[in-house]
Amino acid sequence: MKKHLLPGICTIISIVFTSSAFCQNEKVETNIKKLMEQYKIVGVSTVVVKHNKIVYTHSFGMKDVEHNIPLSDSDIFRIASISKSFSATSIMQLVDAGKLSLNDDVSNLIGFTVRNPKYPDIPITLKMLLSHTSSVNDSQGYFSFDAINPSKNPDYAKCYNNYAPGKGYQYCNLNFNMVGAIIEKASGERFDVYVKNHVLQPLHVYGGYCVDSLNKDLFVTLYDFDSTQQKFVPQPMAYNPRSDDIKNYRFGYSTPVFSPTGGMKISATGLAKIMMMHMNHGKYDGVSIMSSKNSKLMQKKISEEEGYALAMMNVENMINGQQLTGHTGVAYGLYSAMFFNRKKHYGIVAIINGCDGKYDKGFNAAVKAVVNSLYEDVVQ
Repeated sequence: MKKHLLPGICTIISIVFTSSAFCQNEKVETNIKKLMEQYKIVGVSTVVVKHNKIVYTHSFGMKDVEHNIPLSDSDIFRIASISKSFSATSIMQLVDAGKLSLNDDVSNLIGFTVRNPKYPDIPITLKMLLSHTSSVNDSQGYFSFDAINPSKNPDYAKCYNNYAPGKGYQYCNLNFNMVGAIIEKASGERFDVYVKNHVLQPLHVYGGYCVDSLNKDLFVTLYDFDSTQQKFVPQPMAYNPRSDDIKNYRFGYSTPVFSPTGGMKISATGLAKIMMMHMNHGKYDGVSIMSSKNSKLMQKKISEEEGYALAMMNVENMINGQQLTGHTGVAYGLYSAMFFNRKKHYGIVAIINGCDGKYDKGFNAAVKAVVNSLYEDVVQ
């Protein structure tokens, strides 16, 4: 009897667990679909990680409205400012290799003078660029180093704030485009190639900064919401290949072409693997990307009030009562979030390719709502 009873019990248990997982997924998807209606979300890719495993992944809505193409998990987005964490990771690898120090003077690294003219005797360091404490701003633009190069722009002084380097915080994209050029000069590899070879490929993640090196069929159309006309407008410039600029590339100076500050193209599941590497202090799936020491430093906040570290934010108001580390991204109508709680062994990725653009306590309301929904329905 017992020999025949055990398989029957196992079958019943299997059915119960399968049914339970199905019900959970059904609940998650029902709630996400409600949020899509509420926030006019075009499409959203979601991933939840628990204990070093992807426990939930699903893509909702449309990849391309005009051609009626649904969004899938393998599709890739330009993820905007989460890209900064890839640049910082690359710097940390070069620090590990002894090719850079976070205390290095940026002027010596980049090939032209980077000094706040109000404080000419205070060096602006690599660490200041990575933490947005350099006193540099984006007022003169950040798509070309000519803006801050004293020999190119007579108004270069406008690129600097009134406070001394290291004594204040202002989020600045130019900081990270300069970081990209420093990666080139220190490594001898073009920025996009370096990140692909040393961060993405070791973790078997598909993506990159160079549009022409990626499968364009995977690109998710990004939609900016026109609140006046109440309609979504496609933003093809998000994937501008800038092929002619790359043909005339000046190593260590043309780097903003690839946008180290915001130009990474990657899927939500690929980003989740990168997130797990950060959760494990530089390692994932048996591969070491950077030292534990420098991974911890990336996540240790420097600006107390803003909670910013080195291309990582420390926040408490994304999910109430939860201390999270990660980053957000906003560009061309896209809103992205990658946040994790290392002590509680979970992380969430959500990438939206278009929504109504409303904000809630400093975060895009749609992304925040999706992250909270995933936390409540999958993590808890």
